[in-house]
Amino acid sequence: MLTDLAPLDGARDFRPPAWLANRHLQSILPSLPLRRPPVERRCGRLLAVSVPEVLDCGEGVRLLAKRATQERLGRAPASRTAVLLHGWEGSADSLYVLALGQQLLDRGFDVVRLNLRDHGDSHHLNEEIFHSCRIAEVVGAVQRLQALDPGKGLSLVGFSLGGNFCLRVGARAAAAGLRLEHVVAICPVLDPEHTLHRLEGGWALYRKYFIWKWRRSLRKKQAAWPGVYDLSAALELDTLTAMTEHLVCRYGGYPSLSEYLHGYAIVDDALATLAAPTRIIAAADDPIIPAVDLARLARPAALEITCTAFGGHCGYFEGGPGTTWLEREVIATLEGHARG
Repeated sequence: MLTDLAPLDGARDFRPPAWLANRHLQSILPSLPLRRPPVERRCGRLLAVSVPEVLDCGEGVRLLAKRATQERLGRAPASRTAVLLHGWEGSADSLYVLALGQQLLDRGFDVVRLNLRDHGDSHHLNEEIFHSCRIAEVVGAVQRLQALDPGKGLSLVGFSLGGNFCLRVGARAAAAGLRLEHVVAICPVLDPEHTLHRLEGGWALYRKYFIWKWRRSLRKKQAAWPGVYDLSAALELDTLTAMTEHLVCRYGGYPSLSEYLHGYAIVDDALATLAAPTRIIAAADDPIIPAVDLARLARPAALEITCTAFGGHCGYFEGGPGTTWLEREVIATLEGHARG
């Protein structure tokens, strides 16, 4: 555990079984496809009452969300809404999003599972290609959700790149007129340059996995906009660095890869304007996000950082059914029971 960051009390710290302590097992096992059938069975109520909604995010941008409400379960209207945001090349139907969404629905929240641009089945909604600096449209999506239910408390929970987006939305909340109750970011991308270096130089399985998923997404984008894009050159590249540089410089309007990566970093003063109670949950053994970068974050009074010794990347997997350590911690935070 990083000694300069506040730990949890011992009773609530994440302590995986010995056979699950490995950081790669923690990062991979929770999202294995073989887990989808049992997770979807446990999330049956959430899936049954979730309705797709296309949100007007301003400036012609539309993002796809899936909303589940207490009324659709035959219950009294909720007083709180939780907006969940997946990681890069995940979606509103990623297993970790579904599992947390079901737990929050059971606790009386309305649950909105938001897709980033060109994630899930949304490649046809916007002509321009996704990149990670498109923060304005996510702010716009949250503004739209607040306008639809102005009396409900609104909280954001994001994983990995989604956690990075949620933190940036939180930092812009006051200027955007957003009234956020809580923000929780799980293993968020901190310094994208360091994350890219980890992915390129670390275990090849992660790099190959993300390249495969990104190529699949780009093929969907090209199919949705056949008269606009020919992405064959990008599809032939075989590193994340080369693909990123090609796409953001050719289609994103950035003069260089370094300027793009700096554009969505949250180190230095990027989070200084956080005002809503905000919690980062990260793992010192994360194989993708260097935990040492946590020390480079601004530390406004609203921000609490929990860095556990174990957990991998968005893992916190205990190996059994039922609520996970991470789900319990997120619920405790959103309900105001977390340490702090």
